[in-house]
Amino acid sequence: MVFFSLLMVLKIYLAHIVIFGGHSLWRPLVTELPAIWVAFMIIESFASRRKFGIYIAVNLLITTIFFAVIMYYKYFGVIVDYHALKQIGQVTEVKGSVFSLLHPYFLFIYTDIVLAWLLMFNRRFRAWGKSLATRESRKIVWITLGVALLISIVNVVLHTESRNELKQAENMGILNYEVYQFFASATMKLEDPSKVTSESIARLKQNRPIAGTPVMWGEAKGKNVIIVQLEAAQNLLLGLNIDGQEITPTLNGLMKEHYYFPHFYQQVGQGNTADAEFTVNTSFYIPPHGAASQDYGHLALPSMPKLLKDKGYETATFHTNDVQFWNRKELYKALGFDHYYDAEFFGEEDLVFFGSSDEVLYKKTADQLLKMSQSNKPFYAQVISMSSHHPFNIPERKARITLPERYTGTLVGDYIVAQNYADYALGQFVSELKANGLWEQSVIVIYGDHLGLPVYTLDQNEKNLMQEIVNHEYSYTNMLNIPLLIVAPGVTEPQVMTQVGGQVDIFPTLANLLGISLKNHIHFGQDLLNQTSNLLPERYYLPTGSFVNDQGIFVPGYDYSDGELYRIDGHSSAESDSSEDEYNRALELLLLSDSYVSHLPSHE
Repeated sequence: MVFFSLLMVLKIYLAHIVIFGGHSLWRPLVTELPAIWVAFMIIESFASRRKFGIYIAVNLLITTIFFAVIMYYKYFGVIVDYHALKQIGQVTEVKGSVFSLLHPYFLFIYTDIVLAWLLMFNRRFRAWGKSLATRESRKIVWITLGVALLISIVNVVLHTESRNELKQAENMGILNYEVYQFFASATMKLEDPSKVTSESIARLKQNRPIAGTPVMWGEAKGKNVIIVQLEAAQNLLLGLNIDGQEITPTLNGLMKEHYYFPHFYQQVGQGNTADAEFTVNTSFYIPPHGAASQDYGHLALPSMPKLLKDKGYETATFHTNDVQFWNRKELYKALGFDHYYDAEFFGEEDLVFFGSSDEVLYKKTADQLLKMSQSNKPFYAQVISMSSHHPFNIPERKARITLPERYTGTLVGDYIVAQNYADYALGQFVSELKANGLWEQSVIVIYGDHLGLPVYTLDQNEKNLMQEIVNHEYSYTNMLNIPLLIVAPGVTEPQVMTQVGGQVDIFPTLANLLGISLKNHIHFGQDLLNQTSNLLPERYYLPTGSFVNDQGIFVPGYDYSDGELYRIDGHSSAESDSSEDEYNRALELLLLSDSYVSHLPSHE
């Protein structure tokens, strides 16, 4: 027990340094060791033979939990729990992203297990292991078990009030937190769905009533709708020049000619791209655990495709990956799309990552949209780009710019090169739509699905590069800020919309432009053309209780009282303009969304 406890202490400190910063010397021992000793005392109580081998097995299990927590944190910035096991099937598809997050020193956490496995073939080592397998006094074992279990329970009970998962894990201990999450999520209380009304949502968001006809109501009525979801696009790219090279010339041109929303934020979670598809098409928040496509894919979701279909639209979604990835086939049934076009349609032409390139995506999509338009019915199409996927190491044949040497070999440099290519491909799509006559007949909404550069992933050199780009320390307000452009030729004009928005707001904003009422349609977003103040709850990438308001992004500490506001201008402030009332209303909005969606019937 003493031998393996010493090994675990080293792993505890590694995990706490990577995730929590290692500010406390004693807290990791007080929070983590008791939980480990519970497992060890169970071994001492019941393992009469091969005790050393069982210790190695338990050591491997606990080590793997620590390793998974470290790896998950490096991308999502939150603590992984058992719900993420549903994602195991997706890992092989994104193995490049996984390996890119793997710092070599993380693997040291397995050093003792590898050595033990090799030494098991050594007779002297096996004899030494047997010499440690003495039976301790049962009384001492049970007392130690009781004390360790009591300390673990106290660590959990004292910190259940915090909504911040990082603070919970730090104060409870990572292993205790994992057990706590298992029981807490199983007993989560939801609201009566009948209490989820448009009025209750408006009250929590404090939306002002609109007098008379809304601004821009029906200005794009009857037009086709094309939504372009850009992979990992962050707003900081727009207008960016490096050594005189324009990174996003296509987006820059569009933002100067149409509606551009610079203060627009992602609201995705574990499902990333698929979560963005869900949120944009439903105006609901993502589920509390797991990806929306997996947790909600079996439900009959009220959605934009269904609403537009009722108005005579033909609906389709385009993605070059296999439709089974992230359970999209079920999600598309849940959303009510008439058609989906995936890898089977696009083939294996010009492969980039796990599908055909964005150039192929846009060319074949434009051709198919032209065919759809010949039915004399308007269409709604969602187009999902993918070539700029993490870890952004696109083929050399696709690179169109050469960055300064300081960007070479960095995630930031690879990201910028990949996004420059994605913008070029988007430009080809714009040209195709103009050439086939669909451009003037359509409303085109362009937005980023999720961040590309998590602040927790970047090393110091990469953070310095980001500071050079944004002119201040790279923070949450840059990380979660994605572009939104609404392009409706003949309707929209050059205008920078300074109001704060999020992905839940796209559906109601489009509905207003199309002249479609959402009066009896439950949704959690708001029309950005008619509301100037916003409250956007966040899940994942930030702790629960975080939200975006008109000043910036509020991130709670242990609770609201020690939270911090990251202002839109990129600077942080302990003096928050956000109120505890906003914090509570943001949490209530998430609860209402969870309650409403979870009580929906299953689709056929």
